[in-house]
Amino acid sequence: MLPKLISYLTLAAAYVRFNLKSQLEYRGAFLSQVAAMFINDFFWVIFWSLFFTRFPVLRGWNVKDVITLWAVTAAGFGLAHALYGNGLFLPQLIARGQLDAWMLYPRALLSHLLLGRMSATALGDAIFGFVAYLLMVRPDLPHFVLFTLLTMSVAVLFVGFSILSGSLSFYLGNAEGLAEQWRFSMITFSTYPTTLFDGAAKLLLYTLIPAGFVSYLPVEALRELSLSHAALAGLGALAVLLAGIAVFYHGLGRYESGNLMEMRG
Repeated sequence: MLPKLISYLTLAAAYVRFNLKSQLEYRGAFLSQVAAMFINDFFWVIFWSLFFTRFPVLRGWNVKDVITLWAVTAAGFGLAHALYGNGLFLPQLIARGQLDAWMLYPRALLSHLLLGRMSATALGDAIFGFVAYLLMVRPDLPHFVLFTLLTMSVAVLFVGFSILSGSLSFYLGNAEGLAEQWRFSMITFSTYPTTLFDGAAKLLLYTLIPAGFVSYLPVEALRELSLSHAALAGLGALAVLLAGIAVFYHGLGRYESGNLMEMRG
């Protein structure tokens, strides 16, 4: 297992270097996209800060809890798609028969496919998440270490969810619109305190739209330095990732080639 892990990490590092160099070919555009997403996230945090000047406590949550929520969500989403940017484009690649080029590689298809692109805006999300948590929450070392681990857990969840939603195209044809709406629902519910929801809505946030593993468990883990909440968040993220991988490879048997004769260097 260890040699395989080292081999995969080497592959991922090579893709990150290649994708970053590719993005920096157009440095101005790259930096402007990163900055634009950072500013967009910052304005949302300002909105919640103004909200809490009017209502200091919202069902037990205060302004630091919501900033923590935004920080861990933005950082997790950003890391997921800065590294595995092709997850956002999976529905189009499947529907248009563009997996052919990725099938030529000797390793597992999904490894190359997801690593094949970097999202500049997602990098802005990742930077914002860590900056916001450090400057606005001001954690001590144990909280920051736990935040970093939870960010990785959230990143795993977002990668799994992108695979799961993108794989709809294997079964429904061009499911780009449906996958995008499902993903937007996930992001939206991930940035609102889970305490706002009760009953069936809360059940939905741990099943069809697993935002509870982003918007509740990580925040509770950081509020209480609770390893049990952190472990549940990690298990939920792993379950979503495994479900996404299983659905992708099951759907791959239904894939229709676009007969593309190319190989990516």
